Amino acid sequence: MDESFLAVPIVGIIFVGLPWVILHYLTKWKTASSLTREDENMLDSLHDTARRLEERLMTIERIVAADHPDFKPFSGTVDTDSAAYRRSN
Repeated sequence: MDESFLAVPIVGIIFVGLPWVILHYLTKWKTASSLTREDENMLDSLHDTARRLEERLMTIERIVAADHPDFKPFSGTVDTDSAAYRRSN
C-alpha cells in the first residue's frame, strides 16, 4: 500500500507536471522572442529621429564648408524615403 501511495504522485509529476512546465516555458519563450507592435513603433520613431539628425548634421556641414573652404564635409547620402525602411505591417 505504501508503494502505491508514492507511485501516484510520481506518475502525475512525470506525465502531467513535467510536460506542462515544458510547454508553458516554450510558449513564453516563443512570445518573448518576437517584437511587439509597441517595439516596432519605437524602432520606427528612432529611425525617423536618426534620419532627421543626419539631415541636420549635413546641413551644418554644408554651412561650415561654405564658410571654411578647407573643411571636408561627410560624403554620405541621406535616404529621404523613410517609408522604404518601414515594415509593411
